[in-house]
Amino acid sequence: MKKPTRIAVFGVGRWGTHLLRNFLEHAEAEVVAVVDPCAEQLAIAAQRFELDDRVFVTTQWQDALELSGLEAVAIATPAKTHYALITAALKQGLHVLAEKPLTLSTAESVQLCRLAAEQHRQLVVDHTYLFHPAVLQGRGLVESLGDLRYAYAARTHLSPVRQDVDALWDLAIHDIAILNYWLTQTPCEVQARGQVWLQPNALPCESSNLFPNGLADTVWATLIYPSGFQATLHLSWLNSDKQRRMCLVGEQGSLIFDELAAEPLMIQWGQFERQGNRFRPVHQRQEAIKLSSGEPLNQVCEHFLACVRCNQPSDISPGWLGAELVQILVALSESMQQGGRVMGLAKL
Repeated sequence: MKKPTRIAVFGVGRWGTHLLRNFLEHAEAEVVAVVDPCAEQLAIAAQRFELDDRVFVTTQWQDALELSGLEAVAIATPAKTHYALITAALKQGLHVLAEKPLTLSTAESVQLCRLAAEQHRQLVVDHTYLFHPAVLQGRGLVESLGDLRYAYAARTHLSPVRQDVDALWDLAIHDIAILNYWLTQTPCEVQARGQVWLQPNALPCESSNLFPNGLADTVWATLIYPSGFQATLHLSWLNSDKQRRMCLVGEQGSLIFDELAAEPLMIQWGQFERQGNRFRPVHQRQEAIKLSSGEPLNQVCEHFLACVRCNQPSDISPGWLGAELVQILVALSESMQQGGRVMGLAKL
């Protein structure tokens, strides 16, 4: 039996803690280091997971990269730190699982993808929704809707309010990833408008010009696909009406993914029958789609470890997919800065 993959986890905040838990529980992973610049966070993680002396706990990521036998790192740190950390890990000959977004720059994301190829190491991005059973099942149902008309999504709640990126970068990437997966397309044009209430003077990224007007709390974004299909996203972290809902509207029905519903994946069947110059709804019914159980993040970790074992690129969420999503977010940010101008996207 092959030895477990020796892995270090960088960042034990809200999401990094979940990654750490999954890798600690996985039989084919051996967590050998945990890194976080906050000593208090490290102490909390060490106590919670009863980490023993075999796990190197440090505030200095450079020291962790020097560990003998280290094979991979999982990075769950603020997005502005990703480029430096991932570059250093890849140059050290390590495989990398990176939290979304890959970086805050299209050029930097592309550079990381090329570096991973040069180093013959795998770069996988943790787009967790691409491992969600509702998203996986949904893709196979899209064709049954007939001709597609449009889509809309809402991802709103009170908090968490980020201080490193705006609501667009925090929330939109999930819905864009799902739509691209379901449609098997990427947008060719995008448009966005946003509102800033809470943090108008925030300057979270000294090296980035993404947020010159502060961090937008609420964003309305439009994605335009090569087929002409359009999707509208509503994103907000100051809306007490919590929603995690997406709807794909077709000629014969609507596919609905609602994370907060008892039945998260649903098809509302129904279409029009023409009677002279009038239209009558027909064949209306509701169908709940049965889903498999399991934690999507656990599937992310399993997938990453498989990519490491075989040293083969991810066929679900590789670095290049992460770079495409970053390119879309950058274009949406530029559209917001220019008052909602439509921005074109070229293939990477």
